Amino acid sequence: MTLTINRKVYGDLLAEIQPHVITNDAENEIALQNMERLLALPHPTAEEERILQLLLTLIEKYEDQHYPMNDASPLDVLLHLMEANDLKQADLVNVIGSSGVVSEVVNGKRQISKNQAQALGKFFHVDPKLFL
Repeated sequence: MTLTINRKVYGDLLAEIQPHVITNDAENEIALQNMERLLALPHPTAEEERILQLLLTLIEKYEDQHYPMNDASPLDVLLHLMEANDLKQADLVNVIGSSGVVSEVVNGKRQISKNQAQALGKFFHVDPKLFL
């Protein structure tokens, strides 16, 4: 199903957010703030969803180039995302399991399962493969 967007509303949103190729950390931070604002909307419109996808693509491109995580283990990725989002273990309870499971994963005593990787990918809005 293709979502129909209102070109005027989309144009107004583009003018407000002004997404563009990110070239430095300050621009990345602004893009992240805009993305977080859109993610917090309880019922985003089709136009907001489209801008959100655009921002996500721009942010991922910038971060992949400037902060490659190719050598990072799934645990390193998880710990980095937790720190970047100012999250504690308790914030992942019910995302990947009980507090005991979360503790074991965060402390490296248990590997991240495929289901947990999917849940973490959705939670952090990243590719679940980062956690495998």
